[in-house]
Amino acid sequence: MRKLVIAISMLAFAGSAHADPIKGRQALMKERGKLAGQISKVVKGETPFDAAAVLDALKALQANAEKFDVDTLFPAGSDKGDTTAAPKIWEDMAGFKAAEDKFLADTKAAVASPPADVDALKAQLNTLGGDCGTCHQTYRIKKS
Repeated sequence: MRKLVIAISMLAFAGSAHADPIKGRQALMKERGKLAGQISKVVKGETPFDAAAVLDALKALQANAEKFDVDTLFPAGSDKGDTTAAPKIWEDMAGFKAAEDKFLADTKAAVASPPADVDALKAQLNTLGGDCGTCHQTYRIKKS
């Protein structure tokens, strides 16, 4: 069921991303946050560790990162409107792309070497969360 929901959301995003890049990137980030939240619940002990479910979530996170096309989602002029994307993105597009590339590489590494237990998952989540935090601190306007 979870895979079906993810597949449907991916298809919905694929059709909408080009129409409105702000909504497209917000949808991707919302999906990314939900997936990270699922993994976080396992690390916190709120959800039991299930290696197959964790791997599914990591694969979904990788698919999400692979869809994150910076050129399509952050075209010139998409810094205006209902967005928390910081001007720094367009001032340092190479750095922004590098940050996203690092997240994708770290996600692929997590999928390639699935965690065998909660401690291994915690280490992977710390890496992925660090990627998210670094990007948000630099390239996102903090909400008031």
